[in-house]
Amino acid sequence: MAEFKKLDPIQKQLLEQISDLHTMPEGAWSLRINGELAGKNSSEHITIEKKQDLPGIDIRIAPGTKNESVHIPVLLAQTGIKELVYNDFFIGENCDVTIVAGCGIHNAGDQASEHSGIHRFFLDKGARVRYVEKHYGSGEGTGERVMNPTTEVHLAEDAYMEMETAQIKGVDSTVRVTTGTLADRATLVVHEKIMTHGKQYAETRFRVDLNGEDCGTHVVSRSVAKDESHQLFLSEVNGNNRCSGHTECDAIIMDKAYVVAKPEIAANHVDASLIHEAAIGKIAGEQLIKLMTLGLTEKEAEEQIINGFLK
Repeated sequence: MAEFKKLDPIQKQLLEQISDLHTMPEGAWSLRINGELAGKNSSEHITIEKKQDLPGIDIRIAPGTKNESVHIPVLLAQTGIKELVYNDFFIGENCDVTIVAGCGIHNAGDQASEHSGIHRFFLDKGARVRYVEKHYGSGEGTGERVMNPTTEVHLAEDAYMEMETAQIKGVDSTVRVTTGTLADRATLVVHEKIMTHGKQYAETRFRVDLNGEDCGTHVVSRSVAKDESHQLFLSEVNGNNRCSGHTECDAIIMDKAYVVAKPEIAANHVDASLIHEAAIGKIAGEQLIKLMTLGLTEKEAEEQIINGFLK
């Protein structure tokens, strides 16, 4: 098992950026470094097992587990690494837990480094999960930093899952796919934040099937596109029963960047109540002027507005 003290300064910096950790926590955790499982630890109620047939892990959380957390960061600090990892989460009835994931890539070379992860969540009846995932890239190399996360969510009756996903900076290309199937009275809430700059590309695809009676979803994406970067937002919410659904995309564009948003809702039941919204535009001039009258430069004012928008 790798101890935290054995991480080099770059790996430590990546870990802090994606999970706010200065050391590996007590309790359940798994740490993946440069394409290999570097260490893992189970707790009394949470077990982490390495898959036998595929790269990745299985996380099993016992029924009734409350106020516990799992950390599963991934670090890539070598150029040219490409990996596909499968992580499955099995959350027992009436749990209330937090799962913190994320991937940091430092690429100082001329070859692309890529992490693709497929996370599948199976929440039993009445389970509650808060899932936090951050992506971050660094390094002055010419090789691309690529991240392609896929998240599948399956919610049983009365289950609740809240996802907070963020692409902080430095990711050259990403395709983010999230799908959800909801049973009776289940709820899925998604808050996504993305920042792109340079010639970066970010694509987000959501699909939620509201199959259960009185289930619901709330999907919100907020993004900022700078320089010549390009973003694409696609969302599909299918109301297949008496349910409620809301999907929203808000984006700020700057410089020569552009953003495309295509929210879609399908009411396949007479009692499905669905809403979609999309707003894309530049920072309002009066906002900049107001902050600049307080002594900020134009760049500082822009940063204040962007930070507040993505908060």
